[in-house]
Amino acid sequence: MAMRDRLKLMMKFDPQRLREDLTRIEGSGWTEHFVRRNYEGAWSVIPLRAPAGEHHVIRMIYPNPSCTEFVDTPFLDGAHYVQEVLASLGSPLDAVRLMKLAPGSVIKEHTDHALSAEEGTIRLHIPVITNPDVDFRLNGERVTMNEGECWYLRLSDPHSVANRGVTDRVHLVIDARIDRWMEERLNQAEMEAISLNS
Repeated sequence: MAMRDRLKLMMKFDPQRLREDLTRIEGSGWTEHFVRRNYEGAWSVIPLRAPAGEHHVIRMIYPNPSCTEFVDTPFLDGAHYVQEVLASLGSPLDAVRLMKLAPGSVIKEHTDHALSAEEGTIRLHIPVITNPDVDFRLNGERVTMNEGECWYLRLSDPHSVANRGVTDRVHLVIDARIDRWMEERLNQAEMEAISLNS
């Protein structure tokens, strides 16, 4: 399954309800991202689905590619709308995290191993809080993602993020396995992108 490196899926979620859940969840506290070499400033995570059997928060936020079983974490308990969002995705879900990039922070250009439709596992981004001065680059080109949208990004390609705004940038980040349901959504998004660009 070869397709373009970015696709906006034909689904939209309620930004206000996502923010309400974020307010409930973040009271439990954020954990600093453990790969310090990949960023400057403040980049932090709350794990909502994690490898089964992991209880240390650092190991919970690591989306272990060799893990075959992921389970909901206690952080997800009070987030009823986020649970609805995840349930609306018809594919098997692996790691799910809230990821916050503070104002003035930068995620340096890097690649994420085996995260592409072609390789069978994809990463979806749903912005919960963002601002016009967030600069997300994929293969050197900017991707503008608005609150409540759902984006597939081929993150096995080089990508980076700079939050040049004055507010946090928080995304719901979902790793999903490709199955027929997801293939249909990606193909639908591909056709829409072709239509918009023709």
